[in-house]
Amino acid sequence: MPVLSVWMVRTALLQLSLGFMVGGLILMRNALPGGASLYRLVPLHLEMLLIGWLVQLAMGVGFWMLPKFREGRPRGREELVWTAYVCLNSGVLIAGIAQSADGAALLALTGRGAEALAAVLFLANAWPRIKPFGV
Repeated sequence: MPVLSVWMVRTALLQLSLGFMVGGLILMRNALPGGASLYRLVPLHLEMLLIGWLVQLAMGVGFWMLPKFREGRPRGREELVWTAYVCLNSGVLIAGIAQSADGAALLALTGRGAEALAAVLFLANAWPRIKPFGV
C-alpha cells in the first residue's frame, strides 16, 4: 500500500473515532449541566463522519487500487492527491467548526470550497488511471 493511502486510511479512522466521540458528547447533552449547547456540535459530527471518514477512506483506497501506469510514475501525479488530502482535512475542520458557530457562513463556504477542491484534485489524478481491464 502506498504511503499516501496509508495516511489517508489512518486519518479516515481518526476522523471516525473523533466523530464518534463528538457524537457521544451530543448524546450526553441531557445528562450534563448546560449540555443543551452541545447540540450545536451536530454539524461537526456529520462533517467528520460523512466527509472525513467515508470520502477520505474511499479516496485512500481508490488511490491504492486504481490501475497503475506501465511507464513513468505508476500512480500519476501524487502531489495532486497529497494536496487533496490537506484540502479535504482542513475543509472538514473549517466547515464543521464554522457550521457549529453562529454567523460563520462565509467560513463554512470556505471549508466546503476546500472539500470541493480536494475532490477535483483527486479526480484529476484518478481520471487517467480509469481504463478497461488489460489496457
